[in-house]
Amino acid sequence: MSLAAERCVACRADAPAVGGADAGKLLREIPEWRVIVREGVRRLERVFTFADFAGALAFTDAVGALAEANEHHPALLTEWGRVTVSWWTHAISGLHRNDFVMAAKTDAIYQPPGAVGARNTVP
Repeated sequence: MSLAAERCVACRADAPAVGGADAGKLLREIPEWRVIVREGVRRLERVFTFADFAGALAFTDAVGALAEANEHHPALLTEWGRVTVSWWTHAISGLHRNDFVMAAKTDAIYQPPGAVGARNTVP
């Protein structure tokens, strides 16, 4: 089953974090994401580009709706022509499989600028 087809699971503070080797395997399915460390916490991050602010804002709204539907919420930075999305799991202060699932779901709703029928809505 693809990551995008999976569902997030409830995560507690004692849930296992995704380590280096496992992260590498999961990143193969979401190759445009990178693992970063910010404020001492490992996160997944990707920058999405758009033709204008309206497209970036529509995508931000779509990611917000996706987050609400899955009860897992990212950091979103919306700027003219770009949105930076960062996923991590607060309960474990690091990466959980849920973050990779949500990154794949985020990729699934992204429509690059100029794509036929480009709309950034939750499927």
